[in-house]
Amino acid sequence: MIHRAVETLLVASGAFVLGYYLLVNGTYLLVHLAALFKLRDDLRDRRWGPMYQQFSSPFLPGVAVVVPAYNEAPVIVESVQSLLNLNYPDVEILVVNDGSDDGTLDRLASAFDLTALGSEPPLDVPTAPIRTVYRSRDADELLVLDKENGGKSDALNAGVWLTDQPLFCAIDADSIIERDGLLQVVQPFLEHPEETVATGGTVRVANGCRIERGQVHDAGLPSAALGRLQVVEYLRAFYAGRLGLDRLGGLLLISGAFGVFRTDVVREIGGYSTACVTEDFELVVRLHRRLVETGRSYRVHFVPEPVVWTEVPGTLSQLARQRARWYRGLVDTLWTHRTLFGNARYGRVGLFAVPAFLLVELLGPLIEGTGYVLVAVGLALGLVDPSFTATYLLVTIGLGLVLSWLGVYSEVWSFRRYDEPRQVLSLLAAGVLENFGYRQWKTFVAWRGLVEYLRGVESWGDLSRRGFE
Repeated sequence: MIHRAVETLLVASGAFVLGYYLLVNGTYLLVHLAALFKLRDDLRDRRWGPMYQQFSSPFLPGVAVVVPAYNEAPVIVESVQSLLNLNYPDVEILVVNDGSDDGTLDRLASAFDLTALGSEPPLDVPTAPIRTVYRSRDADELLVLDKENGGKSDALNAGVWLTDQPLFCAIDADSIIERDGLLQVVQPFLEHPEETVATGGTVRVANGCRIERGQVHDAGLPSAALGRLQVVEYLRAFYAGRLGLDRLGGLLLISGAFGVFRTDVVREIGGYSTACVTEDFELVVRLHRRLVETGRSYRVHFVPEPVVWTEVPGTLSQLARQRARWYRGLVDTLWTHRTLFGNARYGRVGLFAVPAFLLVELLGPLIEGTGYVLVAVGLALGLVDPSFTATYLLVTIGLGLVLSWLGVYSEVWSFRRYDEPRQVLSLLAAGVLENFGYRQWKTFVAWRGLVEYLRGVESWGDLSRRGFE
């Protein structure tokens, strides 16, 4: 009798997990299809191009590029060099040294001939104390703020409050923007200057690329399988996820590695939250919430063409810490802004985007991981029909493969940074490989992130850099 009850429970649980997985991937498929239509429209618009020379437009707003840097000595010089090479007429570069102890400031001083400014920093900046402000003798547009450690959000806020530019671009210190990237990502601010409050560009993997003097000269793939798996993930996340959510009017996330915001609006809502470990996600969700509550008409857009190249973790342990932190931030942000869930007042954000993030991004990995455990236990005890196991694996692997290949297809169809046939084949192979071990591993990392969140873990973990190749 007990044996039959356990068997019934396992079968029912397995059926629930399988049904939930179909719901999750059906949502993913909807977003991916919306992304293909949006990509088609963007490619058509890019083909025609603007009727004026963007660079010479008198309406181009000034932009402050804010770079929070904590122990970024291996990458900081290349990153800043890429910013100095930007094709943009009015740009200010603010590198915020957030109490680094690895020689980051020394590298900057040596490479760009920094000199301390005589004036004292403003006293009303709501951040950890700023010790010194430096300007480069070689490049007037480069400023370096040396402050006491306060965390990434605190460093970003220092730049946001100290700049006089109407827009700011937040990027990571281990990132390199393509020369026209800033020009492209501000385009929505020219098209809808009164309504646009935030835009984001595409983030791609720098590992394996040939980089000289702050520019990517050869878009290569990482030599290690782990790096190539992340390339596929990034293609899927940006050319499918972000693009599709933009089309559906529910873009909730602009990557901290490449996002442009209205400076005054971000100040109005209090800047970046220092209490959240995924400050980029929380800021955009809070923007949606506050602007709706104040009755303001606004736009948040993803622009697929501009690219920033970033270094990704090279080991499973570092990647696990990164993804567990992302998951903790997801849980924390959705809980903090739980009033948006299913709330018609917030339009598509409340009725679609937030529920989708909860059901798909938060609960999806947990339920999928539970399904793997149930299937394994059922097989071990002889309580699960092998045909059900085959169906479950076929659905999970098959749908996962379709979604991954759609991301690769979007890259081949659109901007073709990876233009060699062997690169495309390698990415397609990685799309297959990620469903045999890697995808399952990520579900257990999500469980780890949930446990860490419930335990109150707030640390970022080891983020050591190897430097650009």
